[in-house]
Amino acid sequence: MNHDLLTLKAYDYPLPKELIAQFPTDKRSQSRLLHVKRSNGQLVHTKFSEIEHLLKEGDLLVVNSSKVFPARLYGRKSNGTTIEILLLHQVDEGRWQCLASPGKRLKQAQELQFSANLKGFISQGDSEGLREISFSCQGSLWDEINRIGHIPLPPYIERQDGNLDSERYQTVYAREIGSVAAPTAGLHFDLDLLSRLEQKGVELKEVILHVGIGTFRPVKTPVITDHAMHQELATIPEDTARAINQAKADGRRIICVGTTSVRSLESFYCEGRLLSGSKWTDIFIYPGFQFQITDALITNFHLPQSTLLMMISAFAGYDLIRQAYSEAIENRYRFFSYGDAMFIED
Repeated sequence: MNHDLLTLKAYDYPLPKELIAQFPTDKRSQSRLLHVKRSNGQLVHTKFSEIEHLLKEGDLLVVNSSKVFPARLYGRKSNGTTIEILLLHQVDEGRWQCLASPGKRLKQAQELQFSANLKGFISQGDSEGLREISFSCQGSLWDEINRIGHIPLPPYIERQDGNLDSERYQTVYAREIGSVAAPTAGLHFDLDLLSRLEQKGVELKEVILHVGIGTFRPVKTPVITDHAMHQELATIPEDTARAINQAKADGRRIICVGTTSVRSLESFYCEGRLLSGSKWTDIFIYPGFQFQITDALITNFHLPQSTLLMMISAFAGYDLIRQAYSEAIENRYRFFSYGDAMFIED
């Protein structure tokens, strides 16, 4: 293996700021699609709705049904200063792991007031800035979070969340509450497109991976193998494992929608089969990784120096991904969460 591919600088690229999508397209399936063929290196420019003709009868499409919740809350300190809290993971009833921003203004454990019904006592942060907050709520905590919380748009979307984001920063098949960032490759599917795929004979199965803090944690180590990967809770339902194992036995393709689906499947592979169950996974996929389940991948365009870019470089080949990204920039594709997509297959 080329050891240069284990350096962080190998995954940097220049991106004009105006190509970072700030809003979604008018309709989900209107996004552009770059069709990447691993077998011959061909790059084809098309639109996402054409995925209907690129998938075949018998293909098994794997989606992440995790649902984003309004995890960004604004609380007031006793002196009236406003502090932003990002909820990450529910520890138990009323207690959450969280981040506070800006952290320098919250140097000690203290009480914060979020609304007339909700207050919380927040701990000091650890070395990575992680904290715990214990809520006290009059009425249902979840109802109050849904009432006052904000959709946690990523920092490169430089605007406040609005009513549009409540619908569009969410897949149409999202069901299991737990993510602080959307599994964005699935944002391009609408119900009509999914219905047409079903009529064509494409099978759809779900996994659940709650997207967590890793979305906000860049790789900082010069050698990527020194990076400590974040853990995320992944679940493979029994019927999903059964269907994928049967498809593999039949020689049918497993097509992952998004890197979260890839992480889930590859984490549960064991001795020739996909297992079912739930566990925290810290799998780190970079060039040299041997994929066992994933045959094709639908994915968005990812941030420079991100673990997601490393994963797709492992899947499609480093040089082909560099070429694809260069061509996408030249052709003014839209990047990141609300941006355009790629379909990578043989």
